[in-house]
Amino acid sequence: MATEFGDTVPDRRVRVQGEPVASWPRVTAEVERGAVRRITVVGEEVLGRRCREVTEFGTAGLARLIDDMFATNHAAAGAGLAANQVDVDLQVFVWDITDDWGVRHVGHIVNPVLDEVSADDRQLVEEPEGCLSVPGPYRVVPRLDRAVVRGRDKDGNPLVIDGRGYFARCLQHETDHLHGRLYLDRLVRRERKTALREMRDAADEVFARRAAAAKRLGKEPVA
Repeated sequence: MATEFGDTVPDRRVRVQGEPVASWPRVTAEVERGAVRRITVVGEEVLGRRCREVTEFGTAGLARLIDDMFATNHAAAGAGLAANQVDVDLQVFVWDITDDWGVRHVGHIVNPVLDEVSADDRQLVEEPEGCLSVPGPYRVVPRLDRAVVRGRDKDGNPLVIDGRGYFARCLQHETDHLHGRLYLDRLVRRERKTALREMRDAADEVFARRAAAAKRLGKEPVA
């Protein structure tokens, strides 16, 4: 079923920047404002190095980057997206994801740092994981089922995001990106090679699907 612009998610089962809200548009204001950028693919140099910290907050450029990341993530049907996935070498990521309990989480974070979570409040879970920069394949990756990430919002305000289940996986995955690490790097060599082969077979179809989604949003992908 298609969702029209302006549709909202009712009640308080939405958390924006970690805080509960009464409702939130399916297609957010950031998506409507943003441009759809090309998503970088495994093998590109920007994905393999640690990103630079953001030092200037409240700028038009940072706000525009975040809008574009939301639009790009939406068109690609992603759960989250890091800045180096749109070829920008900065420590920023965004998310729009529904967790295991049906709660939608939407937000962005700048210069994120993962907290050490108490051993009494976590367990290692092995579940399938994919990546917009590895179009197509999914692989089982061990991740902690709780993650706490600290950073700032685009205006420099302190931010703490606490995630569990699938959302915790997303927070860890995107933080990995900003350290130059893909989920493929957590696989044994043989499994990584198989995933890359599957990616080559699936990539054209995935790219076509993303382009079609961008056009439905009234946007042309930006190179």
